[in-house]
Amino acid sequence: MGGKRFAVLLCGEDSEYVKKKYGGYFGVFMKMLAEEGEAWDLYRVASGEFPDDDEIGSYDGYVISGSCSDSHGNDDWICKLIALLNKLDSMKTKVLGFCFGHQILARALGGKTGRAIKGWDIGVTAVHLSPSSSSKLYSSLKIPAVLNVIEIHRDEILELPSKAEVLAWSNQTGIEMFKYGGRILGIQGHPEYTKDILLSIIDRCVKHDYILDSLAEEAKAKLEEMEPDREAWKKMCTSFLKGRL
Repeated sequence: MGGKRFAVLLCGEDSEYVKKKYGGYFGVFMKMLAEEGEAWDLYRVASGEFPDDDEIGSYDGYVISGSCSDSHGNDDWICKLIALLNKLDSMKTKVLGFCFGHQILARALGGKTGRAIKGWDIGVTAVHLSPSSSSKLYSSLKIPAVLNVIEIHRDEILELPSKAEVLAWSNQTGIEMFKYGGRILGIQGHPEYTKDILLSIIDRCVKHDYILDSLAEEAKAKLEEMEPDREAWKKMCTSFLKGRL
């Protein structure tokens, strides 16, 4: 039928909560991004599952998920993912990355990532869209100048690749969103997340001693004070990925 094809590159494992409520993170992405007539496939790249070389060019776009792994790490699957992203860049394929996906795109294109200068960012963050940007990403979509987004990360992009453009920033993170050409878009936040997903992750982080109880309680309080602008992010992400800008 000639419908568009997309693939999600899953860079972490599904939690029991997300599996039970959403059918895994693939289901979360489908709910946000998929439209009628499209075909979507899942590759669990963190488990070593990648598209074959002869399949790579059959997709109109790719989505890279978040991860518990460090974007500056050198695990085998991360190195293989970087090689794949370089291929997609050379093929001029649309790629949309969230959180770890945002960071690994920057690294693959020649930027640098590492531990965030200001530490963990957990909760709902106000992201300021850059007024100096030449991007049509939000001007043509009538997106507000400040958007709230769910975030949970302790790494960030420290240095952008050359020719990349910063599209948004926050008080916590200098590079909240960037684009590279018209085909690659990175977003530090999690527009795909709902509050309940984040709450389940916060509880898991406390259980495994990744964060202190005090930080968890502060993050939960922030969640009650602010609402993420999920529909605006959805409009922006789908318009970019589907080439409607």
